[in-house]
Amino acid sequence: MKSYKDLEIYKLSFGLAVRIYQLSVKLPNPDKFETGSQLRRSSQSVKDNIVEGYGRRRYKADFIRFLVYSHASCLEAISQAEFLAEIHTGTEWTNIANDLDKTGIKIYNFINYVEKNWKV
Repeated sequence: MKSYKDLEIYKLSFGLAVRIYQLSVKLPNPDKFETGSQLRRSSQSVKDNIVEGYGRRRYKADFIRFLVYSHASCLEAISQAEFLAEIHTGTEWTNIANDLDKTGIKIYNFINYVEKNWKV
């Protein structure tokens, strides 16, 4: 693995952050500025914490800590996407919430892998 860009969890979270950004800026007011803004920040935090953790991968505990932060941000984003899906029925937000959930599972599994198998 030469770069964080090689990690499947990074690729998934980056793609979701882009999709979320594109959808959330189209939300009506005040959702665009309230929930949409928070969702943009939390979804970008998922990918950014993976990157920062990868930068500290030499220190296994630091790497794991940032992966845990990434997972927590993913859970936050799921909650926000589910909220938007509830108040804007028939939109893409349900799919976004499901994709975030799948990404969260992969991040969680990667945390377990790093804990058991990561060699410094």
